[in-house]
Amino acid sequence: MNPAAETNKQRPGAANKNNPKGKTPGVTGERFVYQDDEVIEKPFNWSQLTRLFAYMKPYAKQMLPLVLLMMVLGTITKLTVPFLTSQAIDKAIAPKDGNTSLTLLYLLTAAALVLYIIQWIASTYRIRLTNIIGQRVIYDLRSHLFQHIQKLSFNFFDKRPAGSVLVRITNDVNSLQELFTNGVVNLMIDCVQLVGIVVILMLINWKLGLAVVLTVPIMFFISTKLRVKIRRAWQEVRMKNSRINSHLNESIQGIRVTQAYTQEQENIKFFDKMNMDSKKSWDRASTLNQGFGPLIEITGGIGTLILFWFGAYLIQEGQLTVGLLVAFSSYVGNFWEPINRLGQMYNQLLVAMASSERIFEFIDEKPHIDDKPNARPMPKITGDIKLENVVFEYEKGRPALKGINLDVKAGQTIALVGHTGSGKSTIINLLSRFYDITGGKITIDGLDIRDVKLDTLRSQIGIVLQDTFIFSGTIRDNIRFGRLDATDEEIEEVAKAVDAHEFIMKLPNGYDTEVEERGNMLSMGQRQLLSFARALLADPRILILDEATASIDTETELKIQEALKVLLKGRTSFIVAHRLSTIRHADKIVVLDHGEIKEEGNHQELMQKQGTYHGLIEAQFRFV
Repeated sequence: MNPAAETNKQRPGAANKNNPKGKTPGVTGERFVYQDDEVIEKPFNWSQLTRLFAYMKPYAKQMLPLVLLMMVLGTITKLTVPFLTSQAIDKAIAPKDGNTSLTLLYLLTAAALVLYIIQWIASTYRIRLTNIIGQRVIYDLRSHLFQHIQKLSFNFFDKRPAGSVLVRITNDVNSLQELFTNGVVNLMIDCVQLVGIVVILMLINWKLGLAVVLTVPIMFFISTKLRVKIRRAWQEVRMKNSRINSHLNESIQGIRVTQAYTQEQENIKFFDKMNMDSKKSWDRASTLNQGFGPLIEITGGIGTLILFWFGAYLIQEGQLTVGLLVAFSSYVGNFWEPINRLGQMYNQLLVAMASSERIFEFIDEKPHIDDKPNARPMPKITGDIKLENVVFEYEKGRPALKGINLDVKAGQTIALVGHTGSGKSTIINLLSRFYDITGGKITIDGLDIRDVKLDTLRSQIGIVLQDTFIFSGTIRDNIRFGRLDATDEEIEEVAKAVDAHEFIMKLPNGYDTEVEERGNMLSMGQRQLLSFARALLADPRILILDEATASIDTETELKIQEALKVLLKGRTSFIVAHRLSTIRHADKIVVLDHGEIKEEGNHQELMQKQGTYHGLIEAQFRFV
């Protein structure tokens, strides 16, 4: 079969003979769905909003009184200026007795100017304070989310693409920034301003005030029809952005495979489809969102018509002066402004709710693997390990291990061999308690690993994986990741022990050479040597090598084997290997098949049995 065709067949949403339109199985239409990207259907509830605003609590006592003071001061000055304007018209420009007063006009103008200056100062200081509070809240929220994700178990990440997790920490948190920096304070300002304006309007002329304010219920009745649609639309936008981020992460990580199989055009088409889907959802949400503005303007226009028609009538009747009508007009203008902002604020809340629901969905996720309430620290490990009738299922009804019994003495080297899917990696994952067993018991030095604190258990277990991860930073930083308080001399010592020192010194800056993302500037073998050095620096009591020599050339492997003879002495170790030549000297070899132990013994014993292990050795040497 053509490998490129096989790749195309396996890609979700790619067209093939069983799926001619490239639709994702089990999904309506042609939407690309990841497991966690469902639209969260929850009612708009104030309890969740209160939970979100709780992040502002630490800063409330420090800065909120000043913010409120500036807010009240700015609102009072803003509401006072129209009154001064009415006095200037009625008493200085066009008084009833016809005697204009330039002196009074100058005084009122100067007073208005002073009020504008006070308003500007109050507004500037308030915005500065709210921006500080907002940025600190965003910092705290993002830190809390990241810290919580760090504690979640492997099965959480098994079900979610990395890009989907990234979008929660970046995009969803960023979308709350405007709400925290300006939204909350503006909401309070607008509410205070509205109450003040309504009171003033009623004091000036309650008939005219009532006629103008009657248009507000009409506006709210119409706008409520859009609310549910807007909220769902913004949830859809967040969902589509999450999918794009997930696909981008996958595409960048897999660019070598994409180019190797000449699937660039297919990948571009796949991305374009997702990108267009995101654009359409954004356009729809934006259109609904912008519906509030014209709605407010139309309602405001109707209110203005009522104002001048009824106001002119009241002037003719002698119940209102021209100056008061001008002031009334100014207050009405100021009335519609906060109403408009409140409409926008509600849209902002809808966007915030869509994001906060996704953020709190992760925060509410409980680690499947966690310390018991009475968990105690793990003492220094000697290395006696027992697996007693261990059963494990990644998915219910599909056992990966079926009643495993294994007795390991301290200092022994145990090799786990078997075909792919036999349960080798599952056993080492359970030893480190990345997953909890479904049945049975695992003890280390007689202690059930579920009864001890996770960090004290894992800190005494070192793991070297086949697909080792190299972080951005220097060679020295990557080795020191095994033990952060290690000295430079200790780092060089372990590097020499695993034969990494020689290649490191050939790099431009030796141990201070900056490696690229995931260590791409290094060969697979060099990355494996660094991971060996990292694990050995941690000086674990139990060392696990999961296909750790698979990417190392034979000459380097021989050097490592010699180093390991010394380094593994007195340390319980597990070696998972397909290259059976690397495990001949193991104290015990455990042969697994479909989650069960088929054979157990050292190399000589198993070869004499002429069983499964003998068959694996013979098969491997036939293909060498």
